[in-house]
Amino acid sequence: MDLVIEGRAFVKGRLSNWCIGIEDGRIVEVAKNLRGEEHVDYGQMLVLPAAIDPHVHLRDPGLTAKEDFSTGTLAAAFGGVGCVLDMPNTIPPATSLADLREKKRTIAGKAWTDYGLFAGCIPGGKLEEMAPHAVGFKMFMGSSTGKLLVAEERDRARIGQAVKATGKVLSVHAEEEALIGKEREQDIRDHLRNRPFQAEVAAIDRLSALGCRVNVCHLSSAAGLNAASKYNFTKEVTAHHLFLDRDNERGAFAKVNPPLRTRDDRFALMKAFLDGRIDMLASDHAPHTIEDKSQEFDIAPSGMPGVETQVPLMLALVKKGALPLDVLVRAMAERPAEVFSLKKGRIEEGRDADLMVVDTRALGGIKVNNLHSKCGWTLYEGFDAIFPYATYVRGHKVVEDGAIAGERGGRDVVVGP
Repeated sequence: MDLVIEGRAFVKGRLSNWCIGIEDGRIVEVAKNLRGEEHVDYGQMLVLPAAIDPHVHLRDPGLTAKEDFSTGTLAAAFGGVGCVLDMPNTIPPATSLADLREKKRTIAGKAWTDYGLFAGCIPGGKLEEMAPHAVGFKMFMGSSTGKLLVAEERDRARIGQAVKATGKVLSVHAEEEALIGKEREQDIRDHLRNRPFQAEVAAIDRLSALGCRVNVCHLSSAAGLNAASKYNFTKEVTAHHLFLDRDNERGAFAKVNPPLRTRDDRFALMKAFLDGRIDMLASDHAPHTIEDKSQEFDIAPSGMPGVETQVPLMLALVKKGALPLDVLVRAMAERPAEVFSLKKGRIEEGRDADLMVVDTRALGGIKVNNLHSKCGWTLYEGFDAIFPYATYVRGHKVVEDGAIAGERGGRDVVVGP
């Protein structure tokens, strides 16, 4: 076999010393002793499945001053992410087969990690045409960045039927447009009043009528969590809704949709995550330039970067004994692979050899100067984190010891006919 990686690997739900045999980018054997053309022994470092981030906005094409597929996927790799799933609200939006194919052509050859593209849902869109080329579908029930709003019930019902026929997952920005206020905003609390938790709850309740596979994106409230738990939906949560709330006085830099809510909401989401009641960890990586975010609050765009920092933040919680490792691996790797039908997410035969190597002694503070997103800022400056020592994508080392260690070779996980 081409490569053997040895270390304290997370296999079948527990850590133990294993050798992982890799050939042609796939894991071909997991055993106590293996030989290969190359053997890398990481000693007592942890070897985990690389994370899969099911919700990123890498801004390519059309908005590449903020981020592009090269910088965004490189940031992902430094954060232990081996695969990203990119949202459709670029310019042009990926809402037709022609635009989805053009987006694929634009980003081809840029990625450091593997990736999949969501197709956007709009009234009258031909979802069946896009399905063979898309990892899933995205529907905005509330207005956010871009113009992909689906506010009418009849349009949502048609989309639900069309998505069901494809067998794909519908990831939903669940805020009911009719309950979103339009009052002028001067700070986070104004933003929160305009986008109350009731808008999230109402949207989630309406999703129950669609009949297709639904993933509720970026849960932000205790009430939203309770609503989503009533249905057979998968649920994702972001690091910013777990670590930040409305008391974080950072002006428009903390403006996101759905908004940062109360400390009680944050604690409820964190408890649910620690208990394993939330399926997936997703960054909703939505970078904007410092100039964009320095505008008046009301006109500044919503969104913040996070693809590079979310897993390191969680690894610090594991180190401190607050978060069980199996819960983190499930949310960052196993469940995204299951939900989106990817041959990734586990250290087992037949899976892609997407791995992260973690030195648990490397606990330190996040420093923006060490991050790789083009946008150049973070709200997690000084937060405790453990950045992976190395990240492998299909057996190819991408980063190691804080430096680029390989070539960009990311592939689309969905290759249409």
